[in-house]
Amino acid sequence: MASKIFVRERRKVEKGEKKPRFRVVGVSGPDIKLYVKHIRKKELDQICRESGADTVYLDAGQGKKDGGGQST
Repeated sequence: MASKIFVRERRKVEKGEKKPRFRVVGVSGPDIKLYVKHIRKKELDQICRESGADTVYLDAGQGKKDGGGQST
């Protein structure tokens, strides 16, 4: 079974900011352990290339209509 790394885009990072843009949500497979919560796309691509893992980009949804969180 191939390893998979599940990530989603962070919500509070604007385009052009110098902050990591992706958040690691989970990892599937016995061989990979990640010790970060936020990661840059270049770093993620390099980890996947070297380890043979696949990246799964999750659809986080935008706005209050897609979520299901608390409404104010």
